[in-house]
Amino acid sequence: MIQTETTPNPNSLKFLSEKVISSTGTEEFQKSNSKNLKIPFIKELLEFKGVELVLLSKNFLSVKKTDEVSWEELKPMVISHINDYFEKNEEPILKENKKLDNSFDDNETVKKIIDVLDTKIRPAVARDGGDIKFKSFENGIVKVELQGSCSGCPSSLMTLKQGVQNLLKHYVKEVNSVEAN
Repeated sequence: MIQTETTPNPNSLKFLSEKVISSTGTEEFQKSNSKNLKIPFIKELLEFKGVELVLLSKNFLSVKKTDEVSWEELKPMVISHINDYFEKNEEPILKENKKLDNSFDDNETVKKIIDVLDTKIRPAVARDGGDIKFKSFENGIVKVELQGSCSGCPSSLMTLKQGVQNLLKHYVKEVNSVEAN
């Protein structure tokens, strides 16, 4: 059974499933890149009128839409698409092994930043249907990428500055500020 939750972004809705949607972590897909997609479920979802972004996580997916379509119109189509997939398939939508990026392993400060992001920030952002990815740390500035519902959300800048930045500065003394990449 699929349940929905609103997010702080009025153009984004979170669809929760008791089945595993992604066994490879959180991944974002945008309509602008859909031509190269090899995953039929995501490709078809991005072809729905008004869908511009899809974020898949372990037990939910978020859909970000344009203003041209209403949730009353789109929500039943997305739920039906998810149900249809799981009626025909037992395995998660995302299941291939992703290559882990270990290029940051030698930097202790970066390890601390990633740990705080993973344990303290990512779960809260996921509750709102989004994700936050570490991009870089240089000269006291942490660069992150907001994904899913957080991407383009009116309150994301406030979340970034008052939430993410304050937490990182508290736990990692080397951090001076946080910016969206």
